[in-house]
Amino acid sequence: MAHNKEALKEGCYGDDVREHILEFAANGGYEAIPEDERETWFTRFKFWGLFHQRDGQESYFMMRLTNASGVLEPGQLRAIGEVAREYANGPVANPEFGNGWIDLTTRQSVQLHWLELADVPEIWEELESVGVHSRSAGGDTMRNISGCPLHGKAEEFVEAGPLLERFEEELRTDDALANMPRKFNISVSGCTVGCAQDSLNDIGFEPATKEIGVSGEAGGSSDSSDGGEEVRGFNVRIGGGLGGRQPRAATPLDVFVRPENAYEVGRGFVELYHDYGDRQNRSKNRARFFAEDWGMAKIRETLQAEYVDFEMHTAGEDVREEYTYNAGKPVEAGQHDHVGVGDQKDGGNYVGLSVPVGRLPAEDAIELADLADEYGSGEVRLTRRQNPVIVDVAADDLEALLAEPLLETYPAEPSPFERGAMACTGTEFCSIALTETKARMARMLRWFNENVELPDDVGTIKMHYSGCTADCGQAMTADIGLQGMRARKDGEMVEAFDIGVGGGVGENPSFIDWVQQRVPADEAPGAIRNLLEAYAAHRACETPEESREDGDSEARSASSRASGQGPRAEAVRGQSFREWVDATAEEQLVEFCVPEETDFEAPYMADAKQSWYPFAEGDSAAAPAADDSAAPSDD
Repeated sequence: MAHNKEALKEGCYGDDVREHILEFAANGGYEAIPEDERETWFTRFKFWGLFHQRDGQESYFMMRLTNASGVLEPGQLRAIGEVAREYANGPVANPEFGNGWIDLTTRQSVQLHWLELADVPEIWEELESVGVHSRSAGGDTMRNISGCPLHGKAEEFVEAGPLLERFEEELRTDDALANMPRKFNISVSGCTVGCAQDSLNDIGFEPATKEIGVSGEAGGSSDSSDGGEEVRGFNVRIGGGLGGRQPRAATPLDVFVRPENAYEVGRGFVELYHDYGDRQNRSKNRARFFAEDWGMAKIRETLQAEYVDFEMHTAGEDVREEYTYNAGKPVEAGQHDHVGVGDQKDGGNYVGLSVPVGRLPAEDAIELADLADEYGSGEVRLTRRQNPVIVDVAADDLEALLAEPLLETYPAEPSPFERGAMACTGTEFCSIALTETKARMARMLRWFNENVELPDDVGTIKMHYSGCTADCGQAMTADIGLQGMRARKDGEMVEAFDIGVGGGVGENPSFIDWVQQRVPADEAPGAIRNLLEAYAAHRACETPEESREDGDSEARSASSRASGQGPRAEAVRGQSFREWVDATAEEQLVEFCVPEETDFEAPYMADAKQSWYPFAEGDSAAAPAADDSAAPSDD
């Protein structure tokens, strides 16, 4: 029997939903929706990027926008900022960010909060007038497509832009494929950095080469070379994803495609999952579970027999060993994000700014758009790390741009903690989150900057914070991953973290190992400080033997404070955090990460799950949770 969500989608889903949203908006907004039909309509609204906010925030909506691979053309960011300034204002201001702001997401898109349904037609009109839309931004459909944010600007191993554009313009606009079994993520990397994080997507295209015989037609079978030529294209991976404490790296499908044939294979797998994917068990029907159930051989055979009309090549030689994006390698190994100044292939420059938890006040977003116009082409690119990039900056203009006051707030050279930080929405708006995230992370970053000293050559610590196990903040792929939990302290329920270490993507993705669980929120910064001080002390040693047995006085002091023992880790000078974690025994990491109360203050962060809004005074306006467990993600 199909899950009841399938019944809710029957009869009206995809493009047909838009007219109903407009009708409700014209007839009074939220109150125009019959009370007994709200669950049904809220499920349908998601296809148009419109999400009803959590309990206690009735009548308010979040809108997620869509812009493939993070490209915001000239004028688009300004329009988004102006909409946020006019419409995205809630009844209570956030103490860190005020009112009227935008959120940059881990899928290179934008979210707006505190919107009222009656305003949606005007919001759509303003956004769509500059080419921004929210179609297919949520629900059981193909979500915003991830890609190299600098495709077409920076050097690429294989050009990704045409494929990204075709997926956006032809595949995601096909209403026949609007109703998928669950949300579906597509990514394309054209560079050797790995910045689209294809391992985390339902289907990912990665740069590769293959020697193809001279007799082989484009896309035709010619795996047995008869002299051949080396062709650049894509290898295909499927079934990656995070969430539910069941992360899975995408598996090679053993398929290589030329750029001109990649669209057919991508569309074929979307259709295959649309036709055969599980529509009964929503906790087990993402494409990663489908890939495990069917296996690569069956998927490849079915794809070839039913969905692709040319004979597919077996996989080519990939370039994954060159991946550096969030790959846990030392900074000098290569690009690990898009923050800072970089070269474009046309001789221009890009400047990536650090927005630590991805939240931009509307006025700052508008000013950023102004700077993009003044110093660049007006185009802004968004990355998978919740950061914006100004492109097409002439060398003569770099100094002036970097001296702009806005870049003091969102610097191109941030601290290691700010540079590596990401956070999901949390209990501020998410009904399944267990903790507040963004405001807490912003305060923690300031505290770490003031209280934790890292070696000068440690350019970043990737610290990702998810408010629950759905892992929208990608905690599973962080140097230090935080997932929201709840715990009892002094007889009261408080917000808490599970703390894990050693995650990252790159050539061989790894997911964090948990070293502490249900750490009360006021003790977590101390635990992380202790862990980082042990890391800094151990990596100062010249050899593993020195780290294990002797170490200098600084190493002994930090390690003793954290674990009560001398250093015993297999550390050496210059290791990245992930390398140090890999070289250190798990029991040692647990001993280093000792929870500790500090002077860190978080006055508004006690059990926000019970509040209709974490920053509102007064009794909760939301019904109490049935239990303390996390619910599965269903966005």
